[in-house]
Amino acid sequence: MERFFRLKEHGTNVRTEIMAGLTTFMTMAYILAVNPNILSAADLSWNSVFLATALAAGIFTIAMGLFVNFPVALAPGMGLNAFFATTVITSKATDTPISAEMALTAVFISGIIFIILTVTHVRQMLITAVPDSLKHAITVGIGLFITIIGVKNSGILTVSVETMKDVPAGTYTNLLGFESVFHMGALNTPDVYLTVIGLLLIAILMVLKVPAAILFGILGTTVIAILTGNVDVAKSLEGASWMPNFSDLNFAHFDFAGVFEVGLITVILTFTFVELFDTFGTLIGTANRAGIMKDPEKGKKKVGEAMLVDAIGVSGGAMLGTSTVTAYIESSSGIAQGGRTGLTAVTTGVCFLLALFISPIVALIPGSATAAALIIVGVLMMQSVREIDFSDMVYAIPAFFTLAFMPFTYNIANGISFGIVSYVVLAFIANVSGRGNRQGGYKIHPLMWILAVLIVLRYLLMGGH
Repeated sequence: MERFFRLKEHGTNVRTEIMAGLTTFMTMAYILAVNPNILSAADLSWNSVFLATALAAGIFTIAMGLFVNFPVALAPGMGLNAFFATTVITSKATDTPISAEMALTAVFISGIIFIILTVTHVRQMLITAVPDSLKHAITVGIGLFITIIGVKNSGILTVSVETMKDVPAGTYTNLLGFESVFHMGALNTPDVYLTVIGLLLIAILMVLKVPAAILFGILGTTVIAILTGNVDVAKSLEGASWMPNFSDLNFAHFDFAGVFEVGLITVILTFTFVELFDTFGTLIGTANRAGIMKDPEKGKKKVGEAMLVDAIGVSGGAMLGTSTVTAYIESSSGIAQGGRTGLTAVTTGVCFLLALFISPIVALIPGSATAAALIIVGVLMMQSVREIDFSDMVYAIPAFFTLAFMPFTYNIANGISFGIVSYVVLAFIANVSGRGNRQGGYKIHPLMWILAVLIVLRYLLMGGH
């Protein structure tokens, strides 16, 4: 291991790397419970998603460690799994419903696009094309979107039937000034008060700086749910199998004909676009914290190799039956514990593969516990708002459109679309008029013009909500 991972060269040892890998696993193990709960709402079985989540995280995290020697773990990403589920769920009310197989196909295609973009280095060009304020706004918007998912799944957020009763399925209507759709759920219902307890537990643990606060909060909420009789352990474990049943795996269940028939181009581009910036920020951030970027040339090469593994993971995860696999910022917790090489990632990956044998325990975790985790993840993603330049309206308005339209229209693609188009328009006007705040004008990359035109055509020709 010393020679393979070059431990001494990186100033570390086997014990430190293994402890760092265990730390990373503990901080991101919540995805084993959260991902199946989210995707099972999109007509995928809970067990198949659990298997896919553990396998994808295990296989591609180990690949990151062995082939790149990089201390970063991968797993199905938060935000894109919610987008995956809502794409399938909301389509049921339309004349062209989208199946889970179509959505998995869209993820697979986005992974192929990602591989091509990475190999041809177009990926790096796209990353520089989008202003930093928009990149951070995308992160914040996804955080708010995840929060909406959490409060909705918990019952904290309810819908007024009186307001919506005259609206036919699959259609939309404007609200009058005195109307309101969303309301607070009843705090005396189990799902709601368990979620509130989960929020308090996770929040307190985070304030106390307890490692793996989200995971321990989920487990604590589950114990309380069991003690209050809201989870029947005996019934849940009755007949449960501790050996993974790989026949449940939705391996390569694709529907290419359905994708092109329904026209999921926007969905594919959204998967690609969001993952593009999410991964870039994570890899650069973790590489900096691990000291890999001290040598810019070597660091850039290693990040490029990590991007390729990540891109392969997207399509590979789809083949296993889960939403977009991405690099996890939680990897920084292992790096903070001294992880510097791929041995950290290999350790984390092995833990995910071992988790295949505890699915009955994970299945005990109630939706209210994972809902609390979703809301707290929203808090973490909200931190990027401080990186947005709200003093300059050319950046502030597109950033606000991006982060506001995602949760309020319940669609990540809408937020990104409004952000890109509004930036191109406002930056162009500011440059032509010479009244912008930025000396030398605002940079509008040619790719931003192309994206803006494609977005406008998409909404004009295809409509959409």
